[in-house]
Amino acid sequence: MKKKSFLILASISLISIFLICIASFWIIVSSGYDKQNKIILNIKKIFPSHIAKQVRDKIFFIPNLQARNKFLSLQVEKYEQGLEGKLFNSKIFISQKDKKKYLLKEFFLPFPRLDTRLGWAATENSKRAHYLEILQDKVFVISGLGETIYFNKKNIKEKKLNQKKIKNNINDILKKNEAELMGIRDLYYDDNFFYISMQHKDKEGFTVNVYRAKVDYLELKFELFFKTGEYWPSYNVFSGGRLEKFKEGKILFSTGFSKKYEAPQNKSSLLGKIISIDKKTKNYELISYGHRNPQGLHYLSTHNIIINTEHGPKGGDEINFNFLKSNEPSNFGWPVSSYGSPYSGEEKIFEEQGWLTKSHDENGFKEPIKHYTPSIGISELVYLPKRISPDGKEYLFVSSLRAASIYVIKLNNKLDKILDEDRVYFPNHRIRDIEYDEELGVFFILFEHTPSVGILHFKT
Repeated sequence: MKKKSFLILASISLISIFLICIASFWIIVSSGYDKQNKIILNIKKIFPSHIAKQVRDKIFFIPNLQARNKFLSLQVEKYEQGLEGKLFNSKIFISQKDKKKYLLKEFFLPFPRLDTRLGWAATENSKRAHYLEILQDKVFVISGLGETIYFNKKNIKEKKLNQKKIKNNINDILKKNEAELMGIRDLYYDDNFFYISMQHKDKEGFTVNVYRAKVDYLELKFELFFKTGEYWPSYNVFSGGRLEKFKEGKILFSTGFSKKYEAPQNKSSLLGKIISIDKKTKNYELISYGHRNPQGLHYLSTHNIIINTEHGPKGGDEINFNFLKSNEPSNFGWPVSSYGSPYSGEEKIFEEQGWLTKSHDENGFKEPIKHYTPSIGISELVYLPKRISPDGKEYLFVSSLRAASIYVIKLNNKLDKILDEDRVYFPNHRIRDIEYDEELGVFFILFEHTPSVGILHFKT
């Protein structure tokens, strides 16, 4: 009798373990899992990604196919609605720590979707990173392929955005220079001009430059504004490209290190830098160096601070504050210091040089005010001053690609200390861009997967 009971209990235990393994595999292979969840991350260490993919394709092909069909149906709906910019989703999200409520509405964008199965470093996905900019009562959006549209921002109160196309000459520029587009890297408005950063490939290799066009609702005629003169031999995703306002008639421009490891610490190179460019003379000045791949950029004139976010290697995504107290450019440490670790295949490079020490300060570099391991795929940020924030405090709203989230960071009045952190998680999304409209009191968010424009409201 005891032996029989033992066998029954053992069988139940084995079945339970089997079911837990099946559930664990499903969590990993499904596209909607939280990539910052520590339990799931530990499970992933047990089940390598190549095994998880095989399980997905061979064992979970039916539920995987169902999820795929649901997504494809959404893509068909997006295609059929054209430039209507239809509202297709409305949902309340609750932040993880402080339990704050946010209302999200999503509207279709008429651009190609990001294909996660190609991988985040695929050249095709480089052309599927889209950006937006608010100009008075309009919102302008540019696709990774260089398509330009706009809509009236008050249309977010309706069921459709009613998007309008704007012609541009980006393809003409590429053709004239015998160049191949690798993707738009940002869109920025300043003083009746739209500025874009554009990565392309020509006979010299891969490069990133800045172009600008006078605002025109019929056609945008871009001209070369700033040429970096920097080239690298093969495609990579470390080109930076963010543009932002600055002081004294200048704009800010960020560049990534583009896998040229010596460049960020070399002041003669423009790679791995944040520079200012004079809008009239087009002369540039080095503001900071030692950057890996800056993806978010903001200048706060009231405090004379540049805030930037940048991707670390494997871990070590950073939020950096540059208090402009002197004319000397600040050094943020890459590739000597990082809280991340090398990707596979890079270990020897860092070992030979003695790079990737954790502490920045001990090596004479600026410490990030915040770093994230595992990586969140950090992206653009918005600063909300206390005069317009919901509770009268200073905030950063930091978007992310990999973590599918907005990180809500409360700061002290001097902006040199983090007081509180929260997270709003949006499953199955990647956030490429974010802007805040003070008039309407909402965030405009660029989601990549569908793609879509998200309108995020504070919900009281």
